Amino acid sequence: MSTRFPPPKSPPPPPPKKASEPDNGNALWRVAAWFPNLDPKLLESLKIFQNELLRFNAKVNLISRSTERDSDEVHFADCILAIELLKKAGLGKRIFDIGSGNGFPGLIYALMDPSREFMLVESDSRKCEFLKYMINLLVLKNTTVMSVRIESLQAAGVEDAISRGFAPISKALLACNKVFPSGGRFFHLKGTNWSTEIAGLPSQLISVWKPHLLGEYSLPVSQARRAVVITQKN
Repeated sequence: MSTRFPPPKSPPPPPPKKASEPDNGNALWRVAAWFPNLDPKLLESLKIFQNELLRFNAKVNLISRSTERDSDEVHFADCILAIELLKKAGLGKRIFDIGSGNGFPGLIYALMDPSREFMLVESDSRKCEFLKYMINLLVLKNTTVMSVRIESLQAAGVEDAISRGFAPISKALLACNKVFPSGGRFFHLKGTNWSTEIAGLPSQLISVWKPHLLGEYSLPVSQARRAVVITQKN
C-alpha cells in the first residue's frame, strides 16, 4: 500500500534575484523542436516544470547553476530520451524514483506515462516541498512524495526503481540492498562513466546484483553520451 500525504503546501516564494545571479529569462526551450511528436499539453506541462524549477533553484539548489541555460537539453531531453529505453524494459505499474530531489526523472515520467504510479522518494524536506508543489501545480494524480529515508522502503515492496544523479551505482546499491526483493530492478541514468562504475562494483554486490547496459543515447545539441544501466537483484 502506498503512503499518502495531505495536500501539499506551496513552498515560500524564492528570494529576490541578486545582481550576480543568472537571468533565468535566458534559459532555452527547444524541447518541442527536438520531440515534435509529444502532445502539446505535455509540452506545456514540461515548460511549466522548467519555469518553476528555475524560479526556485536560487533557494532550494535543485540543479547546478551552470546547467540552467541549457536545462532543456541537460535535464529534460536527457529524461525524455531515457524513457524510450525504459519502455523496452517493461516497467511495472509502480515505480520508485530514489533520491528524486529535483523531480528528474520521476516527474518527467509521471507526466509522460499517466498509466503508472510514481513514488518520489526524497529525505530533504525542502526538496520534498518543491516536489509536492509541482505535483499540485501539474495536477499529477499518479504521483506521491515519500519523505522518508531509503531504508524505510523495505516494507513498501520496491520491485522497480529509477534514479538520476543520486549516487554512484555501488553506493546506490549498498543504500538500497535490503529494499529490493529477489528479482527487483534498479535503473540508473548515467553518463559516460557508467562502465567504470560497473567495473568498480565490489564482489559482495556482484554476488547479489546483476548489472548490464540497457542502452545508450546522445543529447540533441552537445551530443553528450548518456546511458541507462540495469542492476537486477538475484
